[in-house]
Amino acid sequence: MTGPGARARYNGRMLRFSLFSSFVLLGLLKAAEPVQLFNGRDLSGWKMVGPGRFEVEDGALKTVGGMGLLFFEGKAFGNATVRVVFKTTGEHSNSGVFIRLPERPNDPWYGVHNGYEVQIDAAGDEWHCTGALYSLAKAEKGRQKPAGEWNTMEIVLKGQQTTVRLNGHVINRFHGSQAVPERKQWYEPVRGPRPDVGYIGLQNHDAKSTVYFREISVR
Repeated sequence: MTGPGARARYNGRMLRFSLFSSFVLLGLLKAAEPVQLFNGRDLSGWKMVGPGRFEVEDGALKTVGGMGLLFFEGKAFGNATVRVVFKTTGEHSNSGVFIRLPERPNDPWYGVHNGYEVQIDAAGDEWHCTGALYSLAKAEKGRQKPAGEWNTMEIVLKGQQTTVRLNGHVINRFHGSQAVPERKQWYEPVRGPRPDVGYIGLQNHDAKSTVYFREISVR
């Protein structure tokens, strides 16, 4: 049956469908926006454990002092992309991004032995260079920019799968079920499963290493 009434009802249904689709699209776009965990001014939302510390300098976090772990207290993350923009000050500048921490850490080594450390170290071998899961999963070398230039690292968490991109290049893919090398040193991670969802943090490695972080976000 056709006519003005039928056309009006059809137009009404299409309008409702269009509005519904718009709301869904806006919701998806909002969900896709990254959440900034560092406000560029202070350490609000973050907590430090260990003797080292982080300072804010020119809108970026700066590693200072000895060994330490700065973690985000607000929530644990899974099925997300962690985006970190960092720069080093020398070839041997050493730091890392901790992921999959099952609990809020209470000592600076907790992240090494209970989560994964996504390494930052241009001088390390493929098991210990930037993008490697420290001594567990090797990364492709040569994608890090020279000291003083900003790098963008994206760590994609999807269930037990971890994918690391550095400056737009996939340099590491690792699944929690994969075989890993035998543990040889006391400071290497204790082997074992890590959770799908966990806390994240940044490593302050040593007093001689200075690394800057100007963005830490999660999408």
